[in-house]
Amino acid sequence: QVQLVESGGGLVQAGGSLRLSCAAAGLTFSTYAMGWFRQAPGKEREFVAAISWSSGGDTTYADSVKERFTIVRDNAKNTVYLQMNSLKPEDTAVYYCAAAWLRGGARSNEYHYWGQGTQVTVSS
Repeated sequence: QVQLVESGGGLVQAGGSLRLSCAAAGLTFSTYAMGWFRQAPGKEREFVAAISWSSGGDTTYADSVKERFTIVRDNAKNTVYLQMNSLKPEDTAVYYCAAAWLRGGARSNEYHYWGQGTQVTVSS
């Protein structure tokens, strides 16, 4: 059974930082691209960042988070991270990690498995 478990969310002031983690189990992690998505209240889920299957692999970011967020993965730990700096109130959302076999990008329908999400709240 595949499990993706996010952690690291919380309440932070604008300008602060958080690091989200997503621990994967039940899959061959190194064969999955990993992505982060988010959903704010009343809005659709949107793409945040993705990283290809290899450690140090290719990354893509939503324009809204470029230069502020960094996605990295540690295949030895079956974990993907999202380092979020210079947080803004508009970053407030539930953040989800997702796994796509071999290849995944900005479209949510590319991903096969999803975590339950972790809440990030940025106060102004």
